[in-house]
Amino acid sequence: MDKVYKDASLALAGLVKDGMTIMAGGFGLCGIPEALIEAIRE
Repeated sequence: MDKVYKDASLALAGLVKDGMTIMAGGFGLCGIPEALIEAIRE
């Protein structure tokens, strides 16, 4: 199983549904999953 994706939208394909609660760790602006947050928003 390959878990490396070209971009965040491909990684999230079929996983995100309306009404979900999503948690992401990070510390300030360092370590937050910026690309995943943008892909979820789109």
